[in-house]
Formats: sequence, C-alpha cells, structure tokens
Amino acid sequence: MTDALDRPTSILVLGGTSDIALATVRALRSPALHRVVLAARPSAGREEAVASLTADGVAGVTAVDFDAAATESHEGVLAAAFATGDVDVVLVAFGVLGDQQEFEDDPDLAVEAAQVNYVGALSVCLRAARHLTGQGHGSLVVLSSVAGERARRSNFVYGSTKAGLDALASGLADALHGSGAHVLVVRPGFVRTGMTTHLEPAPLSVTAEQVADAVVSGLRRGSTVVYVPAAMRVVMSGLRHLPRAVFRRLPI
Repeated sequence: MTDALDRPTSILVLGGTSDIALATVRALRSPALHRVVLAARPSAGREEAVASLTADGVAGVTAVDFDAAATESHEGVLAAAFATGDVDVVLVAFGVLGDQQEFEDDPDLAVEAAQVNYVGALSVCLRAARHLTGQGHGSLVVLSSVAGERARRSNFVYGSTKAGLDALASGLADALHGSGAHVLVVRPGFVRTGMTTHLEPAPLSVTAEQVADAVVSGLRRGSTVVYVPAAMRVVMSGLRHLPRAVFRRLPI
C-alpha cells in the first residue's frame, strides 16, 4: 500500500536490468520504499543492478530469476512476489530491439523477438492485473513505444510487437477501470540507453532518466498514457494521419 504521501512502498520490476526501469526505481526512491524486486535472468548485469540501487540508497533490493520467453514460469514469479506482501507498482520493462534486416533474413529471429516483446508481455500483464485487482490497488506500468503507433520500414517487426503490446495495455487500462488497479502506458520516442548505443539518436531523443520522470509524473496524475518527450504526442498524431505514399518516403 502506498504511504500517506502516495509514495510506493514496494516495486516489482519485470526486466530488472533495463536502464529505464532502474532509472524509474531511483526516481520513485523515498523513505517509504522498502522492497524492490528485480526480476531478470541471472547475469552479472542483474547483480550490478542490485548493488547499484542499494548503493544509491534504495532499500530492500533483491533479485529473482525471470525469463520473459518462458511463459510457463511467469505465474510462479508473480505469485511469489505478491505472496511476500502487496506490490504498489509492477513495471513491465523487458524487450528486444533486434535488427530489421536480420529479422527479414531469418524469420525465426523475428518470432523470438515477438515471443519476448508481445507474448511474454501479454502473459505477465494479464497475470499482474489479476494480482493487482485481487489486492484492490496498485499500478501496472507498461513500457511501450511510439514505434508501435505506425510501423516504419526501418523497424516494422519491432514496431509490430510494440503495437500489440500497446493495444493490450490500453485495453487492460479500460478493463481495470474502477477495480482499484491502474495501468500506465508509457510511449517514449528514441531513448539513449545501452540497447541503442549502436544507433544514431533520432530527433527528440531522451534519456532513461527523462522517461523515469515522466513515469513518476504520470503515476501521480493517474494518467493512462504518457509520451516522452511530451512533444511526441503531437508528432505521432501527425505521422499517424499522413497518406501512406507520403509516409513511406520519409527517412525514418
């Protein structure tokens, strides 16, 4: 249960090595926060994430094994997290970007990406929603992307997975209305993280910390959707309505 100042006391991160997720935990840090569970595959990066958050003064940080593609294991991970106590924020922050040309050359790689980005997210979102409604409160934060609003030639496989995730999260937000549970869909543009260091930053690119600040602001306002930066809302509104003949000529 959040405290009297509406600050979370517990956070479950699915995708516990995500730069955006870790920045969000730091942005939500307060004396009220006493439990953070980083769910990710065992790795040096996961241990570094636990140590880094702890060194930054975040209390009660632990790690548990989680594989987004292993959907049969998801209920056990979520049930264990909620059995320890109420969870105020569940952050769905895993995903693979991949390479469009590699996806086209080897469709099996595209299937693997979809298994993580959409099927895995579908599994955890529905399960987390059931646990949140069961306790009668809490927020599910889903890291989507503006890439899902209109698929571009340069990354349409990734965009299609994010389109599915975004539709799922948006529908879930409506389904949970009035239940006490809340869904926040986060639609960033290009984020400068470890996953995108090999790419040229796009216009209006942001940092993980800027996305984290938008998440915190969205949670406080009870928003259903936030764009990062906010100007992306206007940009995507324009791109969604461009005629296809014009859209396909854009260098994006």
